[in-house]
Amino acid sequence: MKILENKDGLMRRVLLIAVLSFVAVAGCSEPEAPPPQPKHIESNAVTVTIGLIPEQNIFRQMDRYDPFASYISKKLGIKIKLKVLPRYGNIIDNFVSEGMDGAFFGSFTYALAHAKLGVEVLARPEDNEGRSTYHGLVLVRKDSLIRTAADMKGKRFAFVDKATTAGYLLPLAYFKKHGIGDYKTYLKEVYFAGTHEGVIEDVLNKKADIGAAKNTVFDRLAMADERIKNELLVLDQSPEVPENGLAVRKDLDSTLKKKLKEALLNMQNDPDGKNVLNRFGAKKFIETTEKDYGPVIAYAKEIGLNLSNYDYMNK
Repeated sequence: MKILENKDGLMRRVLLIAVLSFVAVAGCSEPEAPPPQPKHIESNAVTVTIGLIPEQNIFRQMDRYDPFASYISKKLGIKIKLKVLPRYGNIIDNFVSEGMDGAFFGSFTYALAHAKLGVEVLARPEDNEGRSTYHGLVLVRKDSLIRTAADMKGKRFAFVDKATTAGYLLPLAYFKKHGIGDYKTYLKEVYFAGTHEGVIEDVLNKKADIGAAKNTVFDRLAMADERIKNELLVLDQSPEVPENGLAVRKDLDSTLKKKLKEALLNMQNDPDGKNVLNRFGAKKFIETTEKDYGPVIAYAKEIGLNLSNYDYMNK
């Protein structure tokens, strides 16, 4: 009987020690740290809406500009909201109606927006070959036998948009230089393809006999499709004008404007910025001023366009 009591007492002591040990260990262990939260832009951050002209189809536009917008957002602690517009002229109408803060304007759309809205240019990209300008091209198929303005009579001509340098001003100057007064009656058909890509593809695929587009888009497409260089012929080209630059509304907060410009001009000095530039197809952004648009303003005057009251709607 005594032996059983000793065994029972021993078991009770062992159980008591085990329970106390468990409580001591649980009490001494530190609580598990919560997993680190990903960094993000605060919900109350300033939103800056940037418009994009339809230089190419919307998917390629967003592929090019999305990384840029994300980088600037994180760098400045703001939200960059991109808006691709359906046509070039819309960027001027929508700049006010959509409450835009800035836009990547083409050379002619910038000249128009500056004259009508007073926007201020900050910077534009320079490519890996050191180029920060582009020029327009008048294109035909090599097998079309069109080589002169006289050969264009009764043919189909594809413009991009009335608010483009390469896709509209250039052919107007070309017609004027060759004594063609009313191109609408001289040609069988004229239409606006809406993008530079669309014009190039329409001429390549014989939907249009002649077209006008910018050389940078032509070169980009030619790298992916050798038919473009093999089957198309350049008849004329425009003077060099500034590549699409970022401009902002004149009453944008001056501190934000300064920070935005500094971020653009210093992207190449930051590893993340350098990667974004590489995807954007640029080496760096360079400072840009009103004087850089002198050639396109002179070009417009040469063909009799008044920027302040120019009707840029496609008709």
